[in-house]
Amino acid sequence: MAKKPFRAVAQIDSEALAAFQAGIRKRYTDDQILAALTAAAERLGRTPTMREFAADPGTEVHPQTVIEHFGSWNNATRAAGLVPRRFATRPELVRLLRDLGEQLGRVPTAKDLDAHRATMPSKSLYWHTFGSLTTALREAGFDVPVGEERLERAVTQGVALARSLGRLPKFTDWAEARRADPSLLTEWQVYRMFDARRGAWSTFQFLVAERLGAEGVKIRSDGTLI
Repeated sequence: MAKKPFRAVAQIDSEALAAFQAGIRKRYTDDQILAALTAAAERLGRTPTMREFAADPGTEVHPQTVIEHFGSWNNATRAAGLVPRRFATRPELVRLLRDLGEQLGRVPTAKDLDAHRATMPSKSLYWHTFGSLTTALREAGFDVPVGEERLERAVTQGVALARSLGRLPKFTDWAEARRADPSLLTEWQVYRMFDARRGAWSTFQFLVAERLGAEGVKIRSDGTLI
């Protein structure tokens, strides 16, 4: 036999309850709630879940209040400029990559995703959704070379750098040049083209030397250009 509700609950005036609940909701404005979500994300380093938000000592807003204002937790995080960690759609992921690229003024990297964890999805979500970050970047409209195209770009960039240095570029030379020119592939992208095997960078230098030789440039045994 079903239990009867407590007499006190059964006798609550529904209109009075609704008015009371509306008053409670009005304690916070939408902007205050969004600010609380953003601040929590900054402290946590990523978009908070309802449980993480409730446990955050830096906020007094209850997750249920957030939901009452915005209809759902995901609606609220999107309104705050954050990304629902488990429910971001493919178009959303693409849009966020484009936005990050505009903010950076270049093609985003995996390190950039880590550095913007408060507003960007994780690398693993991109890999799970697109198969690779490169595929996601290309779908977002970025010029990201792959395979032979990437190798050709690396060699072309290597030749230009060798001419400016007067010698074949070392790994550290490339890293320094990349800091000055973000359009270059990263030193690790070049290195990994050769399966990170022993002698990977010297293999790359050999290809650069071959291209320079085809262009009529002679190279000494120590790698300097004649």
